[in-house]
Amino acid sequence: MILSAQQLFSDDQAITASADSTNVIDLGVPGTPYRAAAPLNRDIGKGAKIPILIQVTEAFNNLTSLEIKISTGATTALGTTILSQTILLADLVVGKQTSFVVLPNDITERYLGIEYVVTGTAPSTGQVTAGITMGVQTNTTGA
Repeated sequence: MILSAQQLFSDDQAITASADSTNVIDLGVPGTPYRAAAPLNRDIGKGAKIPILIQVTEAFNNLTSLEIKISTGATTALGTTILSQTILLADLVVGKQTSFVVLPNDITERYLGIEYVVTGTAPSTGQVTAGITMGVQTNTTGA
């Protein structure tokens, strides 16, 4: 996988409680073309598939599950969930990959990030790396 530092949400981010990703991407404010009456509409979900990879880089303990929410917001506080997936503790081992193959159409808010929601006891170990990637490796279980 190829990850860009500018499109990275979490870089070995420790998740010891529910939290937002360390980084939030600012999609900017749509501009108004010369002589146009209104600004352009934003819709980053159209066009080519935009894969997002979330990978466990340190095994988790204690919690029951971890919900991963791809979220947007008018501010960096996010708040609007557009995709989510819940992973049970047994699957939160080093190397576990979760991917969202496509961002949906109609993403119109300015900021894009990830919300990590812990269910159960707060973990004392567990880290993830997450970001927009050029493609998600699919042959992780062997030849």
